[in-house]
Amino acid sequence: MSKNNTSKYNEAAKDVVHLIGGKENIQGAAHCATRLRIVLKDNDKMDLKAIEQVEHVKGAFVAGDQLQIIFGAGIVNNVFEVFKVEAGIADMSLSDVKEQSTKKQNPFQRGIKALSDVFVQIIPGLLAAALLMGITGLLGQPGVFGERSVVEMYPSITGINRFFQIMSTGIFTILPLLVVYSATKRFGGNPVLGLVIGAIMLHPDLGNAFAVASGDANAEQINILGLNIELVGFQGGIIVALMMGLVVAKLDQFFNKKVPDMIKLFLAPLLTVTLSGLLLFVIIGPLGRTLADYLTYSLMWGTENLGVIGFILFAGVQQIVVITGLHHVIGAVEAQLLADTGFNFIMPLMSVALMGQGGAVLGYLFLRWKDDKARQIGVSSFGSLLFGISEPALFGINLKYKFPLIAGCLGATFGGAYVYFLNVTALGFGATAIPGIAIVATQGGGHLHYLIANILAIVMGFIFTVAYAKIKKPSYEV
Repeated sequence: MSKNNTSKYNEAAKDVVHLIGGKENIQGAAHCATRLRIVLKDNDKMDLKAIEQVEHVKGAFVAGDQLQIIFGAGIVNNVFEVFKVEAGIADMSLSDVKEQSTKKQNPFQRGIKALSDVFVQIIPGLLAAALLMGITGLLGQPGVFGERSVVEMYPSITGINRFFQIMSTGIFTILPLLVVYSATKRFGGNPVLGLVIGAIMLHPDLGNAFAVASGDANAEQINILGLNIELVGFQGGIIVALMMGLVVAKLDQFFNKKVPDMIKLFLAPLLTVTLSGLLLFVIIGPLGRTLADYLTYSLMWGTENLGVIGFILFAGVQQIVVITGLHHVIGAVEAQLLADTGFNFIMPLMSVALMGQGGAVLGYLFLRWKDDKARQIGVSSFGSLLFGISEPALFGINLKYKFPLIAGCLGATFGGAYVYFLNVTALGFGATAIPGIAIVATQGGGHLHYLIANILAIVMGFIFTVAYAKIKKPSYEV
């Protein structure tokens, strides 16, 4: 990095260091594509309002116990080069900074974060599979491009479509195995032992969980030391897999501490796998199945009995949940819903919730277009929203001024109602907004209605924001 590229950011970097309480208040720092991300020892020592007025800064907010200062793509790289010298810190990765911020969280927050981390490694594979599933839906479903499907109109692509079908379903057949692996790794155990337990959960000698549940197969019964065990597999057992990842990790840690080094290499894994397997069939499996059933039944009950009201409420409050950080657990719920029903109605609702906030940001931009700083923050925030990232908009604008947040929530309710009435669903999870198009189910013109629902949320969020501002004339001083 040349000196000429960074010298013009010297004052900005110095100001930031001063306004965050000095370099002695820095616990860690790194940067992403657009933001400088800093973990402070004491957040009370920073002056957030003053930081937002620093030259080149387009906004600042605190999320996940990190101070995130928006500079923009390209600029943030140059600012960080100066900042790390001024602050006297070594290079850190984003994962290092996240680890530092996690240390400041309470046990409940760390637990929710851990659940989110379990799915981080799995989501790319799920997105790829869901995209392929969407392609096969477009090719094989009648009514998408006419009365006949594309495959019927062009039989020569039948083989390609069949290939895509197999490719798209592969990850879902071993999803519990992947979840146990990722969870075991996340909770500090040997992930290979997680793979072993995951393979046991899907062992071909066990009765298929779906076949046994439907009555098409009978489960073998065995007795171990007086315990009656039903040998049924755990296909679709996402909740069970999460619980088993924690169990395997804790047992692995325990036996590695207690078993003498001389025999640890073979005895510790043996004890971990054996005891984990016993707990799987006797306690964790039945308990996890019950929890998963209640979770799915509750969601389905809500959609059947609350109807459009349930969809409206979820869309309206989802981004408020994001502010609390509790939204990380939704990935596990979506995974279980997909395993049980094959569809995910939560993703479109999360997307319209985002776009409602996006409409509020556009309303804010409309109201304050002549303010250069407000325009920079608004454009950057809306750009992030289009790709499923709402924190810059929430903490940089909507929550700060309060009325755009409420207006965005109200706008999202219209999108939620549209999702309900047009039955928009998804084939995967982990993506919303523009990337979410890849995993929308094609049934009933799903892609078109997904776009309409999101645009409706944007428009209504914009209208509510501007209407409130015109009537109440709020102050933008915070």
